[in-house]
Amino acid sequence: MNLSLKRSSATAVVSLLALLALTVTPLVYAPLAGAPLVRGCNCVTATIPVGSEPHGVAVDVATNMVYVANFFSNTLSVISGSSNTVVATIPVGSFPYGVDVNPTTNTIYVTNSGSGTLSVISGSSNAVTATIQLGTSPIGVGVDSQTNMIYVAAGGVQVISGATNRIVDTILLGAGANFVGVDSVTDMVYVANALNAVSVISGATDAVTATIPVGIAPAFIGVNSKTDTIYVANFQSNTVSVISGQTNSVVATIPVGSSPFGVGVDPKTNEVYVANEDSGNVSVISGRTNTVAATITVGNSPIGVAVNPGTGMVYVANDFSNTVSVISGARITGRPTSGS
Repeated sequence: MNLSLKRSSATAVVSLLALLALTVTPLVYAPLAGAPLVRGCNCVTATIPVGSEPHGVAVDVATNMVYVANFFSNTLSVISGSSNTVVATIPVGSFPYGVDVNPTTNTIYVTNSGSGTLSVISGSSNAVTATIQLGTSPIGVGVDSQTNMIYVAAGGVQVISGATNRIVDTILLGAGANFVGVDSVTDMVYVANALNAVSVISGATDAVTATIPVGIAPAFIGVNSKTDTIYVANFQSNTVSVISGQTNSVVATIPVGSSPFGVGVDPKTNEVYVANEDSGNVSVISGRTNTVAATITVGNSPIGVAVNPGTGMVYVANDFSNTVSVISGARITGRPTSGS
């Protein structure tokens, strides 16, 4: 198991690290033979070299650019989705971890877990335009493109105005915040905390409105704004918790591969892509059936996942391979096949 990617000194991460000691053999799912596919092949179509130990990944759907945080290189790789090549490498703070994008403003946000800062990057110039001191080592970041507010897991949740690049509020959860997902349609924020739960925050009031128990060591969070559904990778449970945004309750728990970490959602196809770090593959979940419909082999120790719903392409950061796998996403119909 790769413990190196939790090297941040943040106390918010320590509680997650303590849980990463057990592994459970999950059900294995095979692709559906003869199942009709829409748009793509659900296969890897390119492998792109990036920096050392890539972690978080984000896509700007407006520009078709992909951003990858390289943990040990202290850089952000900028990939053209059109050519599958790195077109820029941007120096950021130390141990960059999480990445998110505001496609409305063409601005990228990178958490620097070693520096305790947030790098603000212009997508037009590929340059850092501001560095925001957070005080506590940050991990996850989520952007509300409608309100231009940025939410950073840094002990609590730091709320930053995208207009001023200033911290406007701090939300305390009672447990360390680790990863963030944002629904720009409902203006709700979902934060995985150290108590094996997801805190639900209203973007309008910055108040915690619910706390939802999930699996053990929840990691990255994916949101489907179209269906108002939230997906949480449970690192030690080897599952994904499916949360209804309407009821704030877990409506399904899906077995996936070993040590699931990253989650990406395609709202157009209603497919969910989960990076299984210790399995070296990606589980493809049908959002209609809440079952694993395919498993795609990628690089060594996949962590971050991002989806461009405009192109149907999926980007997976492979921590130990120092690469990004590009998957041509496809809608799969039918039922999963289990094996051992």
